[in-house]
Amino acid sequence: MANAPLFGYFVGLSAAIGTTVTYAAVVRPALRIRGNEGGDVETLRRRTATSLAWAGVLLAVTAYFQLAAFVAQSGKGAPYGDALEPGQIWAFMSAPAKPGNWVSEGTLFLVQSLIIVLTSALLIALFSPRARRRLDWLALTALPFALAATLIRLVPAAPFATTEALLNKVFLQTHIVSGCTWLGGLALLVVLAGTRRSLSDRAGLLWADMWRRFGFVALISVGAALISGLWLTWQHIGSIPQLWTTTNGVILLVKIILVLGMITAGAVNSFWLMPRIALAREADPTASLVHLTLRHFPKVVWTEVALGTGVLTAITFFNGSARAEATGQGAPPVDPGLIIAGAVFALTLAASLYASAKASDALARRRIAAHAATATARPEAVSQDVV
Repeated sequence: MANAPLFGYFVGLSAAIGTTVTYAAVVRPALRIRGNEGGDVETLRRRTATSLAWAGVLLAVTAYFQLAAFVAQSGKGAPYGDALEPGQIWAFMSAPAKPGNWVSEGTLFLVQSLIIVLTSALLIALFSPRARRRLDWLALTALPFALAATLIRLVPAAPFATTEALLNKVFLQTHIVSGCTWLGGLALLVVLAGTRRSLSDRAGLLWADMWRRFGFVALISVGAALISGLWLTWQHIGSIPQLWTTTNGVILLVKIILVLGMITAGAVNSFWLMPRIALAREADPTASLVHLTLRHFPKVVWTEVALGTGVLTAITFFNGSARAEATGQGAPPVDPGLIIAGAVFALTLAASLYASAKASDALARRRIAAHAATATARPEAVSQDVV
């Protein structure tokens, strides 16, 4: 793969951002609920700490190889193998700023690298049993640094020449953070689901709460990814036919199809599995709930992870713009009408996602009510409806 370092970097970034955000917003609150089995909590904390530690390793290693790739492409003409040498990297980082720039690209990469080193160190410390006693502190401290590791790229080496340049930076980083949160969070949860043989029969209640909480995180991530993705697509695609008549358009089309596949899998979770989980939680919070939350649900999530990996692969092949490839021109200037249309779309999408979430909850309540009525009439049918 020509851009393997970039693929690896996005994997590392997804691991760091996705695991820390998901731990803070999903795993930690669920584990703190009273009534959970102590053994279940300890097992999941231990697996979470190990996952966060490996995320730190991934971020550190992949960021180094991506930095070397950037050094090799920075205009010095150094082969990639030579760019891996610390001396070459330091020469790039310590180079003076170009005329008209307020800071050099190398300085920005130096700051980013220091943030990545600090983030990785906080996470890698969780390999130590003693450090795991401070899991909350280490994970929650690493979270803002993991986000800053990519958001530092919002800082320009020179003043923004146009409003479009600023918007491109903002939407690109929004796309990266939301995508990394979504994919990295899914990966963490399927890894944690691998502990099912070590969990008690009551672990289904805990996992039902975690899947519910992650559904909210995923909803925000999908919304942000769609809105930012629409802007970036408009920047790169001038007309629908360019999606299959240009190389970059085909790559973008593949990415869109994969993302739609992830959204479809998420819809299956929201509108089919979550109502069944809610029903099982009311009817039988042991065997049936464990079966749904730790067997059925992770299978669908694994599909999302596989599709997300395909998205990252497609991104690494994207080079340039389908607009430029087809017409030799970039995107047209942004006008107030486009901004208004974008704001209307964002509000419409937010309302749609909110309505989808409420519909999923309503469907779950309806199934519970129908089950209660059936159970009253035919008690023997209770267990058959939730498996």
